[in-house]
Amino acid sequence: MSTDVETADDTDSAGGRRFRPHHVAIVLGIGIAVFTVVSGVVPLITEWRSDSPIHREVFENVPGPLQIAFYTVIPVLIVWGAFQFADRMRNWERGRPADRRTTSRNAKRRFADFRAGVYMRTLLRDPAAGLMHSMIYFGFLVLLAVTTVLEIDHQMPESLKFLHGRTYQAYAAVGDAAGLVFIGGVAWAIARRYVQRPYRIRIKTRPEHAVILGVFLAIGLSGFGAEMFRIALGTAEGTDLEFERWSFVGYPLGTLVDGWSVSTLQTWHQWWWIGHVVSFVAFLVILPITMLRHMFTSPLNMYLKDQSRPKGAMKPMPNLMETELETFGASVVEDFTWKQLLDTDACTMCGRCTSVCPAHATGKPLDPRDIVLKTGEVMAATGDPIVSPPLGTDAEITIPANSLFERITSEELWACTSCKACDEICPVNIEILDKILDMRRYLSLMESDFPAELGNAYRSMENQFNPWGINQGERGDWAKGLDFVEIVEPGQPLTAEYLYWVGCAGSFDDKNKKVTQAMAKLLARAGISVAVLGPSEMCTGDSARRSGNEYLFQMLALPNIEMLDGMGVTKIITQCPHCFNTLLNEYPQLGGRYEVIHHSQLLEQLIAEQRLDVSSATLEERLTYHDSCYLGRHNDVYLAPRKVVGAIKGIEVVEMPRNGTKGMCCGAGGARMWMEESTGVKVNDERAREALSTGASRIATACPFCYIMLDDGVKGAGVDDDQVKVADIAIHLLDAIEAGERNVDTTLVPTPLATPLSTPSPDTP
Repeated sequence: MSTDVETADDTDSAGGRRFRPHHVAIVLGIGIAVFTVVSGVVPLITEWRSDSPIHREVFENVPGPLQIAFYTVIPVLIVWGAFQFADRMRNWERGRPADRRTTSRNAKRRFADFRAGVYMRTLLRDPAAGLMHSMIYFGFLVLLAVTTVLEIDHQMPESLKFLHGRTYQAYAAVGDAAGLVFIGGVAWAIARRYVQRPYRIRIKTRPEHAVILGVFLAIGLSGFGAEMFRIALGTAEGTDLEFERWSFVGYPLGTLVDGWSVSTLQTWHQWWWIGHVVSFVAFLVILPITMLRHMFTSPLNMYLKDQSRPKGAMKPMPNLMETELETFGASVVEDFTWKQLLDTDACTMCGRCTSVCPAHATGKPLDPRDIVLKTGEVMAATGDPIVSPPLGTDAEITIPANSLFERITSEELWACTSCKACDEICPVNIEILDKILDMRRYLSLMESDFPAELGNAYRSMENQFNPWGINQGERGDWAKGLDFVEIVEPGQPLTAEYLYWVGCAGSFDDKNKKVTQAMAKLLARAGISVAVLGPSEMCTGDSARRSGNEYLFQMLALPNIEMLDGMGVTKIITQCPHCFNTLLNEYPQLGGRYEVIHHSQLLEQLIAEQRLDVSSATLEERLTYHDSCYLGRHNDVYLAPRKVVGAIKGIEVVEMPRNGTKGMCCGAGGARMWMEESTGVKVNDERAREALSTGASRIATACPFCYIMLDDGVKGAGVDDDQVKVADIAIHLLDAIEAGERNVDTTLVPTPLATPLSTPSPDTP
């Protein structure tokens, strides 16, 4: 699909019809239909037959009228299906442009993403479900290939036919093996959906799922039935079909009807053949109008995964102080890009996003899958023409207007922590978080519809330039007594190697001030030259942007960029992953480009280069590390923090059940730090319980928000600091270094004797 889809109309400047993406579906459909008709006509004219005794006769025992019906109905349905797909693609074309072009720079990544998807690598993260789906998917593909190979051989002259002898026997064995795998996968899927019934599947099961699985099962069983009676019929007619033993399913089944009359076998074979064709016809009918369409849309979506902006960046917006735009964010279908609309038809409804969403798991109204499905419902109901929704809906659901908020509530959107777990686990690369953040932009900028507590944070950022609402003059107070910390003024050239971007939490929160101080001491030990901005540093604007307030984000970001550029800053250290992500991935959208490193990455580097001496660092404790979403899933930094704590001698590092790409959010991302949780269980309490279940005496974080949330959660569980210490990796590392140094000092001081020696008297001889 072109990446510069227009949204205005279907005519070019000359008034003629323009070739548009949906026309591709029509052309392909007609082409395949014509090829199918031709493939049926050619053998009737040429009458080429194989003279090998080991081969299979196409349409054996199938009367001419049935063959004509086959080559009439199938092409018609293919063309009909192509027009149905074209109608869906016309809906995608309603969206705004999205740059998803394939270039020399991204072609390799695009094909890698495509391979990862079609090879089921993403699905196999859940081994059982992945294997089940792979059995259906690859079984079906091989069966389709088997049918195609038979048809190709059917078209060939005698001298070029290849499906005979050993080749045919291998072909027959492969076909039966694929059929068994396919039926096994379908049976497994039926048992999983209707017997095992996991939550994420149970809540979205609809009648169409039964229809799809029933059609698949009919295709597999009728195929074996037709093969069974074909082989039995040939044997009854006196043909030596010993070679058909390679059909290791059909041949044994055929022996079950030994002794039946030829006429009876002919009738039964014809009816099983008809049943097989009818089941395939049913497949073609439901393919474009049910979720089964993802057989085409999902691979396309996987191929289009790669995008020009970094993984952790939101979609850029123009300078709001200069733009002529009258509306911001997304409130109607046309506000999304065509790629975001394609997402809704690529969804497999598997519910993996639902299963990992921290908001959903703790009783909040958000279900990421519903965001995709509801967007698709609005798109389908307001299209021209109207098409079927992504998944069947209840009859009482009506959509009278082209507004996303006809189906999606603000409560759902504000429950999101922007942890990106839904995007990360999606097996077909649907971008769910982008949709939520785009709709938040509309709510914040156009409707002022946001939680009241968030309004307080906005005012604090506007007036005090930090969401804590504390006077900027106190931003550098954490450095009192640390003579090696240099505070520079704006406009003053930066002479230090790095600018240390402390962040709002590191400057104002009592817990995180200790992190800043610990990090400053570690940098001093390593001989790293750093400077801080102190009162001149302002919030990067992450919370403003993630909550949709792009205007406030730009109001903070643009002066920051001007200040940094004026000082000649090139290298920045951050201890906050939110600052890290914003400075690294989003400031370039506004012209600010810097080399940004998170403090976990720098510490890992300093330890590896032995610039930071940890040779004596010791902690005889058990520690578990909590992954920050904005460090991990948004920026793929997972190993650095683990290597830092892993460098401590004597420490036992244990993982929580949910870690790495599957880690659970602390609940503070997406500006949730500034909002109250009044529904369900608090996310941080749930995560704290998981951390405590490891039996660790120390919990390590690499994010100030995570530090606050987990510390509160642990204390809320009735566990004090002297039992379990929650702290940033910098604090744990400094504790270990200082503990090691104390141990070394102790060994160097002579141990006093238990009984002091008596001093000799001068009179003693």
